[in-house]
Amino acid sequence: PYRHLCTACADRIEHVRPPHCETCGYPFAGVVEGPRTCPHCEELVPVFCSGKTAALYRGPVGSMVRELKYHKGEFLVGDIARLAAGSPGFVKFLEDATLVPVPLHRRKERERGFNQSRLVATAFANVAKGAAVVSALQRVVDTATQTRLDRPARKANLKNAFAMAPGCSLTSGLRIVLVDDIFTTGATLNACASVLRKAGFEKLDVATLAHG
Repeated sequence: PYRHLCTACADRIEHVRPPHCETCGYPFAGVVEGPRTCPHCEELVPVFCSGKTAALYRGPVGSMVRELKYHKGEFLVGDIARLAAGSPGFVKFLEDATLVPVPLHRRKERERGFNQSRLVATAFANVAKGAAVVSALQRVVDTATQTRLDRPARKANLKNAFAMAPGCSLTSGLRIVLVDDIFTTGATLNACASVLRKAGFEKLDVATLAHG
């Protein structure tokens, strides 16, 4: 079903299935009893309610994300939608939600030519009934790359980095699902969720294409 993945690569996609962490979506092995929080989220203190991820950031999925972010891979939107549709329960989680992509700073978006998180959100909306993409946030600080930073450094790097977008007219009663390409430590999604929480939004969840 993929346009840009061969059958062998498609078979190597590690879709996330239950049971998984209720905060970030990382899968558990075997039967889980009690609270479903994984080691990735023990120090996170999430501002959002729950999260899901479509697949693990390995093999072909890692290649797709890198192609999307660094090699102008807008052509992958259809395959991202197919990947999301193939992850058990993922599309249901997105139905009737307002999908808010994590924003890029205008300099970085100008250099890249697009915001990959918005493309991912668009792909999700293409397969989730009633879902709509709204760019409700802006990145007001041109932060350093998060790639090589640990959790405390990521949190410090993102302090006051996000704000509500000018002219945003969303009503506070909507269910918001923040969308990003990868869940690593959750620092970026948590920083965005904090802005939305302060703006009066209470129904906040997150969804990512991959978990790193």
